[in-house]
Amino acid sequence: MATSANAAPIVTMRAVTKRFGEFAALKAVDLDVAPGEVVVIVGPSGSGKSTLIRCINLLETYDEGDVVVDGIRVEEGRNLRKVREEVGMVFQAFNLFPNLTVLDNVALGPVRVRKLSWEAARQKARGLLTRVGIGEQAEKYPVQLSGGQQQRVGIARALAMEPRVLLFDEPTSALDPEMVGEVLDVIRTLAGTGTTMLLVTHEMGFARKVADRIVFMEAGEIKEIAAPDRFFTNPASERARAFLDAVLNH
Repeated sequence: MATSANAAPIVTMRAVTKRFGEFAALKAVDLDVAPGEVVVIVGPSGSGKSTLIRCINLLETYDEGDVVVDGIRVEEGRNLRKVREEVGMVFQAFNLFPNLTVLDNVALGPVRVRKLSWEAARQKARGLLTRVGIGEQAEKYPVQLSGGQQQRVGIARALAMEPRVLLFDEPTSALDPEMVGEVLDVIRTLAGTGTTMLLVTHEMGFARKVADRIVFMEAGEIKEIAAPDRFFTNPASERARAFLDAVLNH
């Protein structure tokens, strides 16, 4: 959970704008995230949630504004690798290498980027796979795992880089319903470890339990930022009220 309210933000976004042709996916977005804070981003489809977090590690290039991670401006060039070493990401699709074992999928990043030996990286990977509850699957290939297990491999792979910030882009949206809970349980455990997390999700009950703050987006803008209890019981904006009515009473 969040550290001191007086801590300097680890992620700062100022007037961040992203366009796809004539369409503005983000419109002058401002957001600060404190070290250790869990920020959950919600809103209707197409509101800019995924685009926002993808700008943090420049998987999406922004057109205007500034993004700063741990004092480093996020931009093309020599600083980008440093930013990406500090920012891990878990995707909707699992993006695992099918020709590598689960163990080596997790070990590959530390070998290539952190310059660990394969022996050291595999030892670290085994510990992380055990931590996310699938240590016994280490020697299998991704195709031999369920969707929920593959997503837990994705989380272990992100953790292997020891990121200061973890981004989750709708990590359960590609899963069968019965597999959602196992992945959310892993993320819920991580939320208590002090890692800064930004999470895009449609799982409202989970968002309420895990978040320090809820960010509500619509049409490329942040419409409301609030503590979870306040957001879910008494949202300040009419649009947020309508959104919650739609998703909670569906």
